[in-house]
Amino acid sequence: MRLRTDLAVEAREIAGEHIGGVDYRTYSENGLEISRLTVKNERAARALGKGQGTYITVELPSLTDRFSDTDDRLKTIGAEIRRLLPVNGLLLVAGLGNEEITPDSLGPKTAAKVLATRHITGELARAAGLNRLRPVAVMSTGVTGQTGIETGEYILSIVKRIRPSAVIAVDALASRRLERLGCTLQISDTGISPGAGVGNRRNAINRETLGVPVISIGVPTVVDLRTLACDLLGSELKRDAAESFVPRGKNMLVIPNEIDLLTERASRLLGLSLNAAVQDKFELEELIELM
Repeated sequence: MRLRTDLAVEAREIAGEHIGGVDYRTYSENGLEISRLTVKNERAARALGKGQGTYITVELPSLTDRFSDTDDRLKTIGAEIRRLLPVNGLLLVAGLGNEEITPDSLGPKTAAKVLATRHITGELARAAGLNRLRPVAVMSTGVTGQTGIETGEYILSIVKRIRPSAVIAVDALASRRLERLGCTLQISDTGISPGAGVGNRRNAINRETLGVPVISIGVPTVVDLRTLACDLLGSELKRDAAESFVPRGKNMLVIPNEIDLLTERASRLLGLSLNAAVQDKFELEELIELM
């Protein structure tokens, strides 16, 4: 049984830390522990189950703890996001997930906190002193069960219409470890496969499918129960034992008790960090006033 995780650092732990074709380094900034993992070739990609590209992991204090809206750590996260973005051009921020299901609500909640600026142009922008704003469009995709439209199809239709220089996709992730829930942020330039971490894989959203770079950002909010059991036992479960964790074939997920608080604060952290990343000509205090 393959352990389910959306986090590249955990895929490296599972595959072995000395796997070839992978560059890995860690560093600290503003009290945050950051790792940068680069998957360099197809062989390494197959071994990890992750696409070729860069994965940045930021270890956070628990998001159930309060943080300041002007915390310098937000600028650090914003700088990490900015490194993966094209320098100029319109950006499309897409919040993936179902707002009515709390562990899956991170994407739409974050989208609601990102400044949409594509419409602020010309004399209006100059008169308001906002002509330095980078154009940003924001959307919440919902899920296929709500819309009848694949998330990738929905985003592609908008991309074809407004022609952004890149898409930023925000989604809730799955981890293999309980201690990473609400304490880890992953940023990647490889795109995203919605639902992959919980066994509901949809069409990939990446450069190949959309025709533009796709930056994915997420925080783990759930752990697959079979994966957790394997992790706690330190070995693969036998097939008959594993089946006891999927009654009637239904995948079971473990969710933190404080999931409402976690998703609300994680979405605010991501929204502020994205605004700091995209609108780097403004101070955080100025951006908060515009939100």
